[in-house]
Amino acid sequence: MPNRIRLAILCACALVLAACQHGAPRNPMATWVPSPNFDTRRAQLIVLHYTEQDSVAQSLHTLRTRNSGGPVSSHYLVGDDGAIYQLVSDEHRAWHAGAGSWGSIHELNSASIGIEIDNDGVEPFSEPQIAALLRLLDDLTTRHRIPKDAVIGHSDLAPGRKIDPGPRFPWKRLAEAGYGVWPDPAAPLPPPGFDPVQALRLVGYPVDNLEAAIHSYRMRFRGDNGKALDEEDLRILHALTWRRSPVSAAPAAGAP
Repeated sequence: MPNRIRLAILCACALVLAACQHGAPRNPMATWVPSPNFDTRRAQLIVLHYTEQDSVAQSLHTLRTRNSGGPVSSHYLVGDDGAIYQLVSDEHRAWHAGAGSWGSIHELNSASIGIEIDNDGVEPFSEPQIAALLRLLDDLTTRHRIPKDAVIGHSDLAPGRKIDPGPRFPWKRLAEAGYGVWPDPAAPLPPPGFDPVQALRLVGYPVDNLEAAIHSYRMRFRGDNGKALDEEDLRILHALTWRRSPVSAAPAAGAP
C-alpha cells in the first residue's frame, strides 16, 4: 500500500476517534438543531489533596485504574520533583472530592478542579513541588477565572472523613502568594458575643460534626490535630471573617 494512502487512512481514523471522543452527545429522539448559546462546565473551586502513596508512578496507576475503593481520579498530579501531570480535562468531572460540602456547594466534583500532590502524608512537601503548584494555581485561576481565595483542602470539604493535604501542608506559603484564605492581620480582637461556630460556617466549613470541622480548621490554620477551640482560635476565626460577620459589626464593650 502506498505511503500516502496509508497516511490518509490513519488521518481518517484519527479524525473519527477524535469525533467519538469529543463530540457532544445527541438524543436520537430529537432533531439536532444546534445553538451556539452554551458553555462548558466551569469550576468554582480548586481542591488540594495528597496521594498518601509512595511514588508518582503508583499514584498515576491508582488514578487511572479501578482500585480497591473503586475508580478515582484527579485533574492534575504534582510530583515531588515539580513535574505536573494532567489526567482529566479541566472541563470534565474528575472523581476526586467525594461526599462533602463547602459553603453552599454540595456537589464538589462538578464544581471543582482536583490537584493531587505526591506525598505520603508524613514527609515534608518539597520546594520544587510547591513552586510547581503555585504555577499551576496561577494558570488555573487565570484561565478559568476562579477566585484565588477559592483554594481549599480535601479535609476542608469533608471533615471527619478526609485529612489531606494534612497539617504539614504550607497553607501560609500559598496565602502569601495570594491563594486560599488566611487571617487578616489588620483584624481587631473578637468582640463580645463573637460566635466561632458561625465563623466556621462563614469560612465554608460544614459544622454538622463540629469536632471534625474544628479538626479540619486547625490542621489548616494551626498546623496541628487539635479538636477544640481556644482563645487563639477565636482570634484567628474573627480575623478570617470580621469583614463579613454580622456579629463583628457590634461595638466592643465601652465603645461609643
